[in-house]
Amino acid sequence: MNGNKFFTTLGWVATVTAIAMYVSYIPQITNNLKGMKGDWLQPLVAAINCTLWLSYGLLQKPDRDWPIVIANSPGVVFGLFAFITAV
Repeated sequence: MNGNKFFTTLGWVATVTAIAMYVSYIPQITNNLKGMKGDWLQPLVAAINCTLWLSYGLLQKPDRDWPIVIANSPGVVFGLFAFITAV
């Protein structure tokens, strides 16, 4: 595997694992909605971080960095939803 293909593959594998990390907020959101409130700080910080990376992926590079955009989009949604349901 040449260098470019390796890093392209690595980027997409990292994208999938990042999405899995943010989808893992679903149990916390479910518990929050059932009245068993979880921590609000970590999801809020994750949502802010993902918003910054999403902005970078969309705005900084002339040829948008799609793995960064795709990986961080669920973090914005699930992070904010976990935060909102926890407060």
